[in-house]
Amino acid sequence: MKCYKGAILSVNQGDEVFKYLVEDKGIIVYVGNDLPQRYACAEIIDLGEKALAPSFVDTHQHFASFSIFHAGLNVMDAGSNEEISGMVADFYARSGNAKTLIAFGASPYSVRERRLISREELDKVCPDKEIMVVKYDGHACIVNSKLLQKIDGKVRSLRGYHPDTGEMNQEAFFKVSDYITGSLSVVDLFSKMQAAADYEASMGIGMVHTVSGVGFVANLDITTEKLFAKSLDNGFQVRVFPQSMDVGVATSRKLPRIGGCFECALDGCFGSHDAAMNEPYLDGGDGVLYYDDEKVTEFCIKANRAGLQIEMHAIGDKAFDQATRCLKAALDDFPREDHRHGIIHDCLPTEEGIRICRDYHIQMPVQSAFINWKQEPDEYLESIMGAERTSRLNPVKTFLDNGIVVSLGSDAPCTSPDPIVWIDRCVNNPVVSERVTVQDALRMATYNGCYASFDEKERGSLEEGKIADMVILSANPYEIPSEAIKELRVESLILSGEPYRSASGSVLKAVFRGISSKNRF
Repeated sequence: MKCYKGAILSVNQGDEVFKYLVEDKGIIVYVGNDLPQRYACAEIIDLGEKALAPSFVDTHQHFASFSIFHAGLNVMDAGSNEEISGMVADFYARSGNAKTLIAFGASPYSVRERRLISREELDKVCPDKEIMVVKYDGHACIVNSKLLQKIDGKVRSLRGYHPDTGEMNQEAFFKVSDYITGSLSVVDLFSKMQAAADYEASMGIGMVHTVSGVGFVANLDITTEKLFAKSLDNGFQVRVFPQSMDVGVATSRKLPRIGGCFECALDGCFGSHDAAMNEPYLDGGDGVLYYDDEKVTEFCIKANRAGLQIEMHAIGDKAFDQATRCLKAALDDFPREDHRHGIIHDCLPTEEGIRICRDYHIQMPVQSAFINWKQEPDEYLESIMGAERTSRLNPVKTFLDNGIVVSLGSDAPCTSPDPIVWIDRCVNNPVVSERVTVQDALRMATYNGCYASFDEKERGSLEEGKIADMVILSANPYEIPSEAIKELRVESLILSGEPYRSASGSVLKAVFRGISSKNRF
């Protein structure tokens, strides 16, 4: 039995702060301002100037992809393509027997040359191994000649095929991703997932919602992520969303939810100039809407009638409108009281779409890390859509004012899974009218994340009877200046009352454990 003494940020309905929290055998047994005599024998953990809060929830990430890229080369902080070339050269030199190399995070908007690195440049530093450098937004990549030779016949006829520069986007990118992921072994993927879970735990994340299904044969990554979720015995939680418009992909695996990006993406993204827009971009074109309403509505109706929770990717306003129309049609066809359907990203919503989300209780897993994002800066966004539309991006407070449940996530590997960044961007949004309170931001990063997967009765707030999933923060975010929030640190993660234990270990043992486990997934 342990008693935490100090600032206990409960994130309960009234956002109350208490002085004491008592945990026993992984369950919170008391929260209050006076310590009852019956807990006088508990071990006292004095927080001092620190604070105890619920553990964080990442409500949208590509866990399998993040695991792969996290083990690869991250070039997000490079200031030039010359620097990226040097990083790739070093990576190549220490790659050993690896046949294919993966780098992630290239952006034409954060490097001196203001363009993506080219196939020719990659060939100079990585001539005889396949390499894919994935763009920061996860919707495009650059391949070298060695990899292009391997996949050329598979992508030549697809939209987004650019062999001259080596850039592959849209359908061509998805096909290259299929090739790369399909070459990984299950054991290798599982091991990388274990390491990725440990990294996310270091950021205070105790639960992830992963969208899975990115080209593995027979959707093996979905099956593997489910098995991984069941294998965990350290309290870390994984909720799997299969990225498919085939309802059977979810129901055959006994998954209660479906959706995500890739096959469930209704449009592209701003960085690749293919987010679907109601009004054209300033230099022409209105992006790409991948499906017509008939197909999306048919999917939503089937999934809704099957009792599944649905999530779909929508970045541009045309895609957002389509998502809201089709979810509305499904709920009009077969009303459900507590469906928890959601729209991911919601970067450029419309008034009509927001009204539908409010009236039909559609929740929003958003990525506040996209606000003031180095890889996609406002000057770039203004250059493609103008200042007025740019000012309307990611309006988190507007969502809250309309009674919409908003949760936060990273879209990892697109951004690093760092909840302190999510909270900071919500509280210190450059658009002052869209700033939210620290209390609201913490709720979106904790309780609302649990709500988004029907976990709020067990987790997400520090209340009696709930599982003791908690983080110790370096300071009380309610009492520091808003500009200091970005300096907060996660001191430790506590899951089921115990300090986080590494997920890494024998893959074989973990697989056997997962087969027999009754863990949620």
